[in-house]
Amino acid sequence: MHIQLNGEALELPDGASVADLIEHLQLAGRRVAVERNLDIVPRSQYASTALAEGDSLEVVHAIGGG
Repeated sequence: MHIQLNGEALELPDGASVADLIEHLQLAGRRVAVERNLDIVPRSQYASTALAEGDSLEVVHAIGGG
């Protein structure tokens, strides 16, 4: 399936979830925020939120600094 991730086209396997996307981006275990079609996805729902063809996602992660 094709989705938009942070404004860029990305292809994922059919049936992928938000958790699968986070794993694909190698962001597992990091503090991230995910917006799917203009709605924030709670972390507790990453595994149960299935992605669909044409979804638009924004993923941001915190970067520490000093």
